[in-house]
Amino acid sequence: MLGLPGSIRACLFDLDGVLTRTATVHMAAWKRTFDEFLRSRDPGAAEFTQADYNRHVDGKPRLDGVRDFLASRGITLPQGTPEDPPDAATVHGVGLRKNQLVHAELAAHGVEVYPGSIRYLRAAKEAGLATAVVTASRNGGEVIEAGGFADLIDARVDGEVAAAQGLRGKPAPDTFLAGARALGVPPAEAVVFEDALAGVAAGRAGDFGYVVGVDRVGQADALAASGADVVVQDLAELLEEGS
Repeated sequence: MLGLPGSIRACLFDLDGVLTRTATVHMAAWKRTFDEFLRSRDPGAAEFTQADYNRHVDGKPRLDGVRDFLASRGITLPQGTPEDPPDAATVHGVGLRKNQLVHAELAAHGVEVYPGSIRYLRAAKEAGLATAVVTASRNGGEVIEAGGFADLIDARVDGEVAAAQGLRGKPAPDTFLAGARALGVPPAEAVVFEDALAGVAAGRAGDFGYVVGVDRVGQADALAASGADVVVQDLAELLEEGS
């Protein structure tokens, strides 16, 4: 009924863009942050685009996203420290500015979920599969609670957990492997659900039993090229396929 191989016993869901619509919130916050930063250095600098987000930022830990995007523009900043102010020209400063914008947006508008994804999540639980959220966001717990589906999640590996355990961010498979361990299943018996190219690559690198790419921004071919076994626009498609 779930459109998955019969060997699968656990589901590992990315959060932003798979279960919740917060990927658009993150994109908007990154765009404002980077556009302001770039213009402060060069008023004629090309703006941050959706393609930049997909290629350099989406699915990665916040500081990695700062470094990778700026490197694509030939910019290297000092790392700085977590105590840097949001206007500091450091990796931590830029990352903090983005995070402040995300928190302001979530406080103002809350968290919107994808109904098809929540239907799928509920169906997975009813079918007896274990579930985990695996996200680079340090706000994972807050978003899950605000989204109203905490009762459907058995384990969470977010940015806070990754930092505490020294896990590498996506496209390395570390956080997904930690999610599988938390659920007590080997990677071969777990499925990864991801909308980010880095996340799909992480699922493939971890030798997971199945990788589902979720295409929210018109990058189906790129998701498949990154290692997705199947690409859907909404998880409800898998329920229809499996019925």
